[in-house]
Amino acid sequence: MDKLYEESETGCCPRFNPEPWDEKEVTFQDKLFVKDHVRSFFHIPLNFGKVMVRNMERIKEAGALVPVPVMLSDEKSLWGADIYIAVAKEVPGAEMAKVSGTFLTKVFEGPYKDIRNWIKEMKAYVESKARKIEKMYFFYTTCPKCAEFYGKNYTVILAKV
Repeated sequence: MDKLYEESETGCCPRFNPEPWDEKEVTFQDKLFVKDHVRSFFHIPLNFGKVMVRNMERIKEAGALVPVPVMLSDEKSLWGADIYIAVAKEVPGAEMAKVSGTFLTKVFEGPYKDIRNWIKEMKAYVESKARKIEKMYFFYTTCPKCAEFYGKNYTVILAKV
């Protein structure tokens, strides 16, 4: 298993360092992800845990964990989201996707109910850089139990520009 995961204080999600992600420009060139879908009710995930467990088992079994975990959510509709879990190589039995582009990033901390404000703030941040948003992804950095343990609930918004 990857060292970062073994050394996690919770045995689950590693402690998130916001500095490399806050107000940065990140470029992905064919970054490899396992792609799956989560059912939602008004953006509240219904089967997120089940989907994550299934995919993390496949990823670990394939030896495809990455040194810095990244999981993006494409909140496509009120009824579901596509999730993208970064991997080091192809994972048998999983749908694979490659993501490319330039992204402006910003870190937010607090309860998910603040997401509308975060989106407004992200839009203003991108506009202040004289850029236009093509698409937004949400990087939920830890599961709810780990966020509670660490005392911080960070979300990174990545705006493809």
